[in-house]
Amino acid sequence: MNRPMKKQLITGVVIVGLLAGCTVGPKYRKPMVQPPEAFRGAGDAAATPDPNSLADLKWFEIFKDEQLRELIRAALANNYDLGQAIARVQTARANLGIARADQFPEVAAGAGVTTLRNSSSGQFALPGGVNRDRTFGSIVLNLLSFEIDVWGRVRRAKEVARADLLNAEETRKAVMTTVVGDVSAAYFNLLELDMELEIAKDTLATRQESLSLIRTRQHGGVATMLDVRQAEQLVYAAAQTIPDIERLIEQTENRINLLQGKDPGSVARGRSLTEQERPPDAPAGLPSSLLARRPDIRAAEATLMAATANIGVAKAAYFPQISLTGFMGGQSNQLANLFSGPGGAWNFAPQMTLPIFNAGRVKSGVRFTEAQRQLALTQYQQSIKTAFREVSDALVEYRKVKEIRAQQESLVTTLQDRSRLAYLRYQGGVDTQLNALDADRDLFAAELNLAQTRRNELLALVQLYKALGGGWRQ
Repeated sequence: MNRPMKKQLITGVVIVGLLAGCTVGPKYRKPMVQPPEAFRGAGDAAATPDPNSLADLKWFEIFKDEQLRELIRAALANNYDLGQAIARVQTARANLGIARADQFPEVAAGAGVTTLRNSSSGQFALPGGVNRDRTFGSIVLNLLSFEIDVWGRVRRAKEVARADLLNAEETRKAVMTTVVGDVSAAYFNLLELDMELEIAKDTLATRQESLSLIRTRQHGGVATMLDVRQAEQLVYAAAQTIPDIERLIEQTENRINLLQGKDPGSVARGRSLTEQERPPDAPAGLPSSLLARRPDIRAAEATLMAATANIGVAKAAYFPQISLTGFMGGQSNQLANLFSGPGGAWNFAPQMTLPIFNAGRVKSGVRFTEAQRQLALTQYQQSIKTAFREVSDALVEYRKVKEIRAQQESLVTTLQDRSRLAYLRYQGGVDTQLNALDADRDLFAAELNLAQTRRNELLALVQLYKALGGGWRQ
């Protein structure tokens, strides 16, 4: 190669290298977010927020019931939604590998051997003594179409694939948070229904005893048939509650089994509803840390990153696309000379395509990706505001339900004493049966409400833990 040609080749390589360093399209910059100074609903802690957060604890440090822990472990291993999320992560990871491979040349090897025998008679017969058999061989290294990424289209496409992988991974963590919360909530619902069933059965037994007593008094002429019917009404009301609660119990058990990827069946219990441990406090932490802890927020940001990189992919269509194809190898009619002599062959074919007229397709494609980026930005901002609202709602719920539960316990204690005194007065003949029956009805309703309030307190803890972004750490 002479000196001028070598100089031109070096100059061309340098120019291509410099061009390959440029990338069209905007570079991703994290949007500025101004979080509130404290979570609304945190109570007195809002003035001086604790940097520690309930969500920093692992789920098995929050839920101390060993049976609940086993249910959560089984769900994390077998839940169908989580399995789909894991498959999406694997798909996104493979897609990133494909996008990364597009940055490198694709080379394929090919070899072939052809044997030909000519006819010994006819118009094209070979002279005598000439070998009728001919063998041709070839071996080639093919450089398949390789795009020189001058404008960064391939690199932007790899950024999109990497952001998609990040989105899939964060979505998987969000699904884990949901699974932990759903299993815990269903389990606490089940324990509350167990308590309701126990209350209903105890109430039914007490009312049946009262009915038996009233019937005895009616036979003795002390009570009336109206007294008997009123007592029967309470018995039937308690009795019809039992099968309804049993129905809800079996349906809740079926839901828990579905979350674990199992067929419908019974679910083992651990501690009762009143034996469940609650953390002494439930700090929310700093609002700024919520942005890094919530996987759904990070997934929304990954979507924004992919949308930003897609603008570069679309804008690269404005510029020429340069690609290379070729081959290098050997051809010979004698296999022995395939790798020697004049059998060498090569071909090098650079190609360039430049859009001239496409009826505005490229321009519309760029506008489309820019609109998609604006949509992703809006969704990212919305996910942040939604997260702050969910935390605030959960804090208010957790704080207020604790107050309600304390008042409900006092109400049940008062109604238990009222019911006892009302029946004593009725049996002593100094009060009517109506007051005793009213006290009994009020007590039954209050006991059921107390069970539900205790359940709601645990559910509020689950919701707060989930809203703060906990539950996906194992």
